[in-house]
Amino acid sequence: MWRLCFIADSEALPQKDIIQVMEKAVRGGATLVQLRGKKWSDREFFSLALEAREILKPKKIPLIINDRIDIAMAAEAQGVHLGQKDLPLKVARKLAGDRLIIGISVNTVKEAKEAESEGANYLGAGPVFWTGSKEDLRPTLGLEGLKAICQAVTLPVLAIGGITAASIPEIMASGAAGVAVISAIARADDPEQAARSLREAIDLSIR
Repeated sequence: MWRLCFIADSEALPQKDIIQVMEKAVRGGATLVQLRGKKWSDREFFSLALEAREILKPKKIPLIINDRIDIAMAAEAQGVHLGQKDLPLKVARKLAGDRLIIGISVNTVKEAKEAESEGANYLGAGPVFWTGSKEDLRPTLGLEGLKAICQAVTLPVLAIGGITAASIPEIMASGAAGVAVISAIARADDPEQAARSLREAIDLSIR
């Protein structure tokens, strides 16, 4: 599940293309999809979540909703991903029970340990490298920072931020379970091939 997460982000893709690119990412080998729409209305987000769920469900690929636990539960997605400024993990777990996978964005060992102790299912650690895909960018971890987080917890860690197929061997060697990407797939000329190249690099790194 944790190998290659495609973050289908409204900032990187027009709404009309987001489902199409998601499908290409899945054909290329994405094992997890996160739907992220900071500027969508509730109705738009819910509608796209339903559409994504119907495509992913037969393929047994989990749909994770970014930030919005209400949308995740209403659309019967498999999970929600929360940042450090979103609803606290303890509150989210109380609302969702064991119904949802809950991922947490972390940038420090302290945040990683707290997320694990409070019941997170996985961590998104980053940004590992500089990326233009996110506003309010926190300090880059680098490979050493990523390694420190991976060694501090037993949870699966998805590395995020500026990741390319060329950087994956070092990412995986740092202890990550997989990677999460936006631009590497969303802004590629051929999203399916981009996903395939990323997945092949991951698979080669764990043999």
